[in-house]
Amino acid sequence: MKNIFLITRREYLTQVKKKSFVILTLLAPVLMIGFGALIAFMFKANETSSTFNVIDKSGIFVGQLQNDKKIKYVFVPQENERALTSTLKDMTGIEGLLVIPELKNNNFDELEKDSKLLINKKIGFDTKMRVASDLSKIIKKEKIKNLGISENQIKDLDKNFELNTQNIVDEKSADNDLSFGVKSGLSMVLMYAVFMFIIIYGVRVMRSVLEEKNNRVVEIIISSVKPFELMMGKILGVTLVALTQFSIWITMAVIGAITLNSGFSAIQNQIPGGEQSAEMMEKFDFKQMAGEVSHILLDMNFPLIIFVFIVFFLLGYIFYSSMYAAIGSAVDNETETQQFTLFAIIPLMLGMYGSFTIMNNPEGPLGFWLSIIPFTSPVAMIARIPFGVPIWEIALSMILLIFSTLLMIYIAAKVYRVGILMYGNKATMKELWKWIRS
Repeated sequence: MKNIFLITRREYLTQVKKKSFVILTLLAPVLMIGFGALIAFMFKANETSSTFNVIDKSGIFVGQLQNDKKIKYVFVPQENERALTSTLKDMTGIEGLLVIPELKNNNFDELEKDSKLLINKKIGFDTKMRVASDLSKIIKKEKIKNLGISENQIKDLDKNFELNTQNIVDEKSADNDLSFGVKSGLSMVLMYAVFMFIIIYGVRVMRSVLEEKNNRVVEIIISSVKPFELMMGKILGVTLVALTQFSIWITMAVIGAITLNSGFSAIQNQIPGGEQSAEMMEKFDFKQMAGEVSHILLDMNFPLIIFVFIVFFLLGYIFYSSMYAAIGSAVDNETETQQFTLFAIIPLMLGMYGSFTIMNNPEGPLGFWLSIIPFTSPVAMIARIPFGVPIWEIALSMILLIFSTLLMIYIAAKVYRVGILMYGNKATMKELWKWIRS
């Protein structure tokens, strides 16, 4: 244990003292926000406004097609149809000509069939669908008038049936749409955190092992400590590095949220349209929404959720980091790692993408088996836990994961012991099997 502690301490301090660690830790949140803003700007920059001339021979669309920032409708006389059609290709500022025929005998099907949109350049799919949607809404209103039904009657017919559910097993748990949304959001956050943690820092363990092997530093270290001690020290050292990084990011996020929340009102009044935005926010009862969300969160068994998250988080990381450490010791360069890293990535991806179905049916057979099998349980069980999981399933999954983690450490240590001192010999599955059996 003393040697493992010394190696863990060395690995931790080596990683933390690097300038790249400090820069990445401080700039990563800023870069993520900037990246998100850039993506939003790119979507916004690609948006264009379109102007269409409209010839309405039916007379039912005049004054009903509404303009906005994206689409503008300009009604023109019917007599100009031929002239506009012939000059459309040379027009600038006008993207098309919408021609709506006469409505005969209230035959809206014929009107839809004979309507056409002439364009002089390619328009976006969203723009085309928006024009079709605007026309459909007006036709729907006309059909309602012809049937002699009032709009209030239509609204009453369109009302959805709201089904109230009550869990007789767990009377405290809420089963409404908001509750499902909150639990799904928490499930996805926890699941992605574990998935990204294992992938990013597992690869870091592999690269650290590979770097020391290529530098021949390991030949000196291995003379003083056992291969198992060296491997476990590296895994635990990188674990502490990751926890340090996450702690700093969480602290920055909390401070940023408090600062933005306190200064949002003052900033909002200074920007164009800020007062209108503030009025809209006042109309929407955020306090009530926040209170309902808080109530749902408080009703959850958070001690159990935190316990399960920490246990499966650490066991899953050690399980896969041992695998990554074995891969790093068995190869001579990063190119050769690609044939082995799939064995670590594919089970995690199966667990993550399979967990999306868990949200619709947390107690289904797929959710059960994904949360029991050790290769996928670190992700799947954490995805299920906000929805509630029987204690016996948690215990069974945890026991299997503990034994599997110990077995993986044992196997990885045997591969590490031989592979860390092997040079110039390309590892194959047959070779690895020999090292494990030896």
